Amino acid sequence: MKTYNLLLIILLSFYFHKTIAQKTLNNKNPQELVTLFNDWRSFEIPPDLNGAPDYSLVTFDKRWTAFMALKNRLQIMSKEDWPINQQVDWHILWAEMNGYIFNYKVLKPWQRDPAFYRSIWTYKSDVPAHEGPTHHALIELWQYSFPLDRSSRNKLISSLKKIPPFHLQAQMNLTGNARDLWITGIKDLESQVKDLDDLLLQKGVANDNNLKTFINEARVATILFVEWLTNEIPNKTGPSGIGKENYTWYQQNVHLVPLSWDDEVILLKRELARAWSSLKLEEHRNRKLPALKDANSPESYDLLAKNAAQELINFLEENDIVTVKDYFTPALEPHIGKYIPPNKRNFFWITAHYDPKPLFSHFYHWFELARMDLEPHKNPIRKNPLLYNIFDSRNEGLATAVEEMFMHAGLYNKNPRAREIVYILIAQRAARGLGSLYAQANIMSMEDAGEIHSEYTPRGWMKTERDLLIFEQHLYLRQPGYGTSYITGKYLIEETMAEVAKEREKKGEPFTLKQFFDDLNNIGNIPISLGRFELTADSKQLYKITNSFISL
Repeated sequence: MKTYNLLLIILLSFYFHKTIAQKTLNNKNPQELVTLFNDWRSFEIPPDLNGAPDYSLVTFDKRWTAFMALKNRLQIMSKEDWPINQQVDWHILWAEMNGYIFNYKVLKPWQRDPAFYRSIWTYKSDVPAHEGPTHHALIELWQYSFPLDRSSRNKLISSLKKIPPFHLQAQMNLTGNARDLWITGIKDLESQVKDLDDLLLQKGVANDNNLKTFINEARVATILFVEWLTNEIPNKTGPSGIGKENYTWYQQNVHLVPLSWDDEVILLKRELARAWSSLKLEEHRNRKLPALKDANSPESYDLLAKNAAQELINFLEENDIVTVKDYFTPALEPHIGKYIPPNKRNFFWITAHYDPKPLFSHFYHWFELARMDLEPHKNPIRKNPLLYNIFDSRNEGLATAVEEMFMHAGLYNKNPRAREIVYILIAQRAARGLGSLYAQANIMSMEDAGEIHSEYTPRGWMKTERDLLIFEQHLYLRQPGYGTSYITGKYLIEETMAEVAKEREKKGEPFTLKQFFDDLNNIGNIPISLGRFELTADSKQLYKITNSFISL
């Protein structure tokens, strides 16, 4: 008996010591991970060269050893016994570091993509960071109020000074041979010249000779850069896509999308067919109803848009779709648009002039950005935008998913013909994503991808304004996977909803939309595969990616 009691005491002692050690480990690792995150993010910012960010090959090569030291610090962490939310944070760093590797070895925007050297941005993105590869010294003109105060003036001058040396560096770095990226990228730099011209007309600038000097120097540097790019066009003859294998690697190991290039082709073809057939069924169901009429004056559009915005907010709150915050309405109002004559409307504003609610549903984006500003995530790893557009499956996927989800929940019960617009939006996004897949695989040119985008959008609504077509296909060629993220992210969110609902049903608990959306909002703007892991504790989808990882 004494021997038994002694053995029991030893076993209990071992158990408690192990438990205490494990708790210590769990308490230690989050700070260790945050420290690594901060070190990684500091490293990811390149050093300066002549006053501008340095993207030269020699500098990337020199920094590789330091990067691998950071990567190794991540890899040796024993995360398996961590709480799920901490394991998710680990995978965020893993994905971002894989993004660095991919950019260094494959995407190389500083070598292949002239648009990478655009510095001036006049608008705020509707997702956490600008879409596509951008450099580290952007000038966010939309953040400035004119006339400038002293602090803003000094900041702007400091930023403008970087443009001339940066464009000189670009002429050394841009050794790639991606013809479509090269030709279309020139348009981005031409638009920068116009932005600088407009900057000269802002209040207070005309009387500030010093500021005008730096604006003009940036303007001349950009013009000379455009001339150099144009002269190089005859030498650019190669493809711009990254190929199927690289595309699959990037989607799975950087954006954590558990699909291959071939999987995405199948999914987008399916969604395109479903959207077209559903549209035709809706048209048949609504055949005896009056056709939708578009707003035909500034007054009629203003009334239509304001009513639609209020109707959407009321619908979300009264039907327990999501917790509606005080900032939802002020976040949406600046983006409801204004009347556009029929011959100048692009695809999205064509839809809005018939019924803005489908587009305003997609503007769920602005609720999320307001949340980042007013209720920032307490976790420093999730507080700010993830690098390399890793947020795309979550933010673009959710904004696209809610268009149809809100429809099925009853948003258009009083205006059934507006359901047709929802399916037109899905078809457009499936068509443009399908085109982008073929362009990334180098099966077709960017122009040919645009033809799929245009021809398979119902009612010819993508044929009215070519600039939108070029803008979207150019972006999706620059940022692999972004063009498909609207549909692939939508699919992954629907799959996550299904899994959450199934788990609730197993436990005999009710599933509610409000709880689902609130939980999704609370975990932050992270890849939806990580969101699924955190919401369901099911790691199979995620570990299928990580366990099959192969180095580039």
